[in-house]
Amino acid sequence: MKEAPSAEAATVTRVLQRVVLPVSHDTDVLPLYVDPDRPQLDVNTIGMTAKQRGRIPPAPPNAEVEPDPHAVLGRHRYRIRASERISFGTYFNAFAASYWRRWTIVTAVTLRLRLTGQGASVIVYRSMPDGRAQRVDDATATGEGTEDFAFDLSLASFADGGWYWFDIIAGPGDAVLEEASWAAEVPEDRSEPGSVTIGITTMNRPEFCAALLAQVGSDPEVHAILDEVIVAEQGTKKVADDPGFGAAREALGDKLRIIEQGNMGGSGGYARSQLETLEAGRSTYMMCMDDDVVCEPESILRAVTFGDLCRRPTIVGGHMFSLFAKSRLHSFGEIIDRYRFWWTSPPTVFTDWDFSERNLRSSRWLHRRIDVDFNGWFMCLIPTEVLRTIGLSLPLFIKWDDSEYGVRAADAGFPTVTLPGSAVWHVPWTDKNDALDWQSYFHQRNRFISALLHSPYEHGGRMVRESFNHQVKHLFALQYSTAELRHRALEDVLAGPGALHGELGTKLAEIRELRKHYTDARTEPDPDAFPPVRREKPPKKGQDPTLPKGRVGQLVSAATSAVRQTLPKRPLADQFPEARLAALDAKWWMISQFDSVVVSMPDGTSAAWHHRDREEFRDLLRRTADIHQRLYREWPRLAAEYRQALGDLTSPEQWRKTFDASGKVET
Repeated sequence: MKEAPSAEAATVTRVLQRVVLPVSHDTDVLPLYVDPDRPQLDVNTIGMTAKQRGRIPPAPPNAEVEPDPHAVLGRHRYRIRASERISFGTYFNAFAASYWRRWTIVTAVTLRLRLTGQGASVIVYRSMPDGRAQRVDDATATGEGTEDFAFDLSLASFADGGWYWFDIIAGPGDAVLEEASWAAEVPEDRSEPGSVTIGITTMNRPEFCAALLAQVGSDPEVHAILDEVIVAEQGTKKVADDPGFGAAREALGDKLRIIEQGNMGGSGGYARSQLETLEAGRSTYMMCMDDDVVCEPESILRAVTFGDLCRRPTIVGGHMFSLFAKSRLHSFGEIIDRYRFWWTSPPTVFTDWDFSERNLRSSRWLHRRIDVDFNGWFMCLIPTEVLRTIGLSLPLFIKWDDSEYGVRAADAGFPTVTLPGSAVWHVPWTDKNDALDWQSYFHQRNRFISALLHSPYEHGGRMVRESFNHQVKHLFALQYSTAELRHRALEDVLAGPGALHGELGTKLAEIRELRKHYTDARTEPDPDAFPPVRREKPPKKGQDPTLPKGRVGQLVSAATSAVRQTLPKRPLADQFPEARLAALDAKWWMISQFDSVVVSMPDGTSAAWHHRDREEFRDLLRRTADIHQRLYREWPRLAAEYRQALGDLTSPEQWRKTFDASGKVET
């Protein structure tokens, strides 16, 4: 661990963060970079419970003026019209002072600007943890040419939260921000940036992946710190065959390497890049990045710079914005609820936040620093020292590999920081429902493995009880395929850790084959693929059974549905669905009213016909009760077994054996 410098130590100036602009003129993304609106602080909900916060009406949008895309003059230049005021207190251009104060050796920063425009003013602000802004300093351009400004700013009072930012007010004529940056004096041994190997796992997304590679290689500053980009190619549609690959190859040159291997999921793909990075012995960091993201290249620089200046080796992650609504932030940070062993956002965080409606300066909660347990591997920088110390990813295929790694790293003394101003655009998790399809197996198995490894509770806290309750709900919802996959997952958990590596490339085919035997897993894109809705008797009192119900109605449905599981099916239920349900309405207590029902998939592309099966219900319910009793009883023994095996499961040596057995093709 490197110590903070003494007062007498020689220092050099290092840029921490450049002010950047999107050159695409995309009006959806521009509010993340510049903001022409005045701040309007929302209601102070700090200290309130989630229930109390829910009683407060949402703050109205503060966005009244849209930023002008034509004012963007380049990657770092922006025009401010005469007498206009523009704030750079935005997600990508404000300085997250509290994060630098908490995790790095930096104690003060200097804001440097180059400005053209007589009479133009620069005003520097800071915020408190509750979002209240304070004016810190200001200056005015006195000449007609270009002038340089510098503002020295302390980080001493940012223990719990707060940002720095600046506004520019043009004078009687237009002003132009030529460039701006946030810099700091750092020890000489921290002056040179670390280098990074980026690992991308791809599976049949050649167009996305080729575009991402071109984005990564497009920034000269990123190119300078890049040792290599490793693409773990696990699909049949190769990224090298995409028309856009030529631009990617030209941008990255000999820094691009593609390794073809069997489909081992995200954990197998990222572990390959982690292993190759360690064996090459060049890089300070390895960065995990999804293949289907749009990247802000500056984010890579910021993550590396932050990691270079952290007090101890630290995992540095980025945020996820929606690929379909680019100003919407999916989550500001993720933690693990240890009693449930489930990922969630901290209680002070608002999810799915739209910066085009409520900007940074108007949103109190964004100014409080958020500490996290892990960061998703859609963009996550891992020091190679951490890889050498705690090993590589667990062989989990998908789900929980990133979150388990964050918890494992923290147990070894390596924190994770999700750094504001560092992000990618990705299909958000809220637009998916992968807890019902083949991925439900991996959700269930890997969550239990992670809890066995890290839960502080003797029997896993609420894990076993919650899993049993979820199984019963799936059975009531006629989701027999999901219930069966979750049951198989627990059987594999009980079998111990010995098969994880060996089944990495075979388990997916096995569970997909199993799902084929269940009608609720057979989806049809054609709306006319199913018979029309028909019932022998009309609904009671003419009420539409698919309409939403209140809390009492839900409880009544649940109670009557429990009785229905013991009764024969209603006539016609095998030949005709009794209803059609939209995905939004397909709650377990709604589906359970019917003996057969067509349910739309969450992505809107297809639907499935669910049939009640009394014998299947009885069999799965019996096995569900048995396996959860056994799991609770054997938890202490299993936890000890998994914890003892962890070092071997995640070792470079074991992963090398797995990769060698699967074969390897490099291009």
